[in-house]
Amino acid sequence: MDRTALVTGASSGIGRATASALVAAGFRVYGTSRKPSSVADPLPGVEYLPLELDDPASVEALAGTLAGVDVLVNNAGESQSGPFEELPDEALRRVFQVNVFGPVRLAQLALPGMRSRGYGRVVMVGSMLASFPLAYRSSYVASKAAIKGFSNGARHEFSPYGVWLTTVEPGSIATGISERRTVYVNQNSPHRRRFETMLAALDRNERAGTPPERVAQTILKAISARRPRQRYAVGSNAPLVFALRRVAPASLAERLTHRRHDLSVQDG
Repeated sequence: MDRTALVTGASSGIGRATASALVAAGFRVYGTSRKPSSVADPLPGVEYLPLELDDPASVEALAGTLAGVDVLVNNAGESQSGPFEELPDEALRRVFQVNVFGPVRLAQLALPGMRSRGYGRVVMVGSMLASFPLAYRSSYVASKAAIKGFSNGARHEFSPYGVWLTTVEPGSIATGISERRTVYVNQNSPHRRRFETMLAALDRNERAGTPPERVAQTILKAISARRPRQRYAVGSNAPLVFALRRVAPASLAERLTHRRHDLSVQDG
């Protein structure tokens, strides 16, 4: 195989597992990291490049590399939590820069080359929370819903050229992301008790979650498909819960999502 892939956030978790799977599949692989020189245990066969998604100049610096890649996996992002009314404006702007605007710009830089060569795959790593929203995760949910929207719309523009955009939505994945999650809650917040209950359940679910290698295999499946689907979901009993979502009332999905995180929800 003479294909080149770029995976963002390749120093740990899903990104590292995906980069490893792509190397094993015969791809030439670039992996991004905020500080490539500090990557612990670098993967053989992966060339690490610097990328700060919250810095537009850092994104643009990858233009030359992206012009020649056949596969782009937009994996890197920020996991953010906090009561809706207490999320600072600067935090909202940052999570959208990191989770939406940065990845969208990377895709824009890669797609012209893919289109001209008649082959390409862009995988947006989203979240099942975009389909099953959770209290105190509104900014993260919104950013993942936005990236899925870009992917769903743009795939119709590029599929005639042999270029496919798709979204992989993981559920609870054991990546250690709970240690890096940004949290915003006021000291005297009326939401504090329920927020901390949700956060403890979120951390518990992630510790017991699906291994990142399984997500990587789903990403590889999407890349390898002749006509990749619009969405692939993995982890958190995805086949069952999406099937239930199609036939059950939306209120039931809300109750089950919140119950999984030790919260109750009142139907209005």
